[in-house]
Amino acid sequence: MEILDRFLKYVRFDTQSDEQSGVCPSTAKQMVFAEYLKKELEEIGLEEITLDEHGYLFATLPANTNAEVPVVGFIAHMDTSPDYSGKDVNPRIVSSYDGGDIVLSEELGIVTSPKKFPELLNHVGEDLVVTDGTTLLGADDKAGIAEIVSAMVYLKQHPEIKHGKIRVGFNPDEEIGMGAHLFDVEKFGCDWAYTMDGGEVGELEFENFNAASAHVAVKGLNVHPGYAKNKMINSNYIAAEFVRSMPLLETPEQTDGYEGFFHLMSMQGTVEKTELTYIIRDHDRKRFEERKRYIQKLVEQFNKKYGEGTVSAEVSDQYYNMREVVEPSMHIIDVAQQAMQDCGIPCEVKAIRGGTDGAQLSFKGLPCPNIFAGGLNFHGRHEFVPVASLTKAMNTIVRICELVPALDIKK
Repeated sequence: MEILDRFLKYVRFDTQSDEQSGVCPSTAKQMVFAEYLKKELEEIGLEEITLDEHGYLFATLPANTNAEVPVVGFIAHMDTSPDYSGKDVNPRIVSSYDGGDIVLSEELGIVTSPKKFPELLNHVGEDLVVTDGTTLLGADDKAGIAEIVSAMVYLKQHPEIKHGKIRVGFNPDEEIGMGAHLFDVEKFGCDWAYTMDGGEVGELEFENFNAASAHVAVKGLNVHPGYAKNKMINSNYIAAEFVRSMPLLETPEQTDGYEGFFHLMSMQGTVEKTELTYIIRDHDRKRFEERKRYIQKLVEQFNKKYGEGTVSAEVSDQYYNMREVVEPSMHIIDVAQQAMQDCGIPCEVKAIRGGTDGAQLSFKGLPCPNIFAGGLNFHGRHEFVPVASLTKAMNTIVRICELVPALDIKK
């Protein structure tokens, strides 16, 4: 099966995760896909294949050299984002993209245009896989799965490429921040790993945001509006004032690069009670801690103004910048850079303005930077992936496996 055929088959599985479910995997349909992948891994001849009750699928490509070689893993997630429908995905191929608008659905008037998505112009002349405008595509991260599986097939077909033991891992629920929570690092048994979950070709990432959530609750007092003078306390107004008191230029739409932000995710309320949900992001750990303290200081100020207990905030850390774990072992990055160079791919080391399972896995003892998977415009109907990018990612995996035995590292 060619890598494109494999990818097109995978995206037709509906694997949306659900942050409200409270179980793992968060949706039963992820397990359906996991069972399919397990069977496929068996058919291609991988070994030590395990699928646990939570949907974590591990497998091994045994070493074909007697040399003492570190065990390296490749990881991708099976779920797609809850942000947009992943049901009945109907991909199509735009052959030799000409640089113009791509009509996804003439009937619905849905068009992907380089005026809105200029990254399209980096792939003029290439074949692109796009949606029909009614769903996301699922390249995040079924492109990564297709690349890993195809690389294992290639290595089995080319035994002249000597490599150590390779582990592959496919997990559920990355899109809701739970993908690494039940990932058994000891069972996976690797010296280090790579998540194949990045975007544009050549991206290599070992820095990500430090991340926290903040749930702010505002209490009010509701009385009949006709008799409310000097009695009613409208929590909606206090919540709106709280929002205006946050740094208005430190939001996602106002920041880029290494700039952190506060992001108001939701605001729901009545006169009696209003709830705000924020996420807090910053690459710098010191600045990250300052952002969390800013929320708490604002709460204190509002309680002094409106009365103790009017406003409360629950701030919880979500994940941290993997750089502090990866940096002491920079050979992990060096080998990935060398692999891309050998494959003729310009490497761009950049910071993730988000997080990956690799960030959490790194702090669980498995250093795990992130490599491009090739998809773009994730989580919506304009998602696409160049076919050539799938192949380039697969070739990068193969070359990493080939380079590791030459590293001057002992297990």
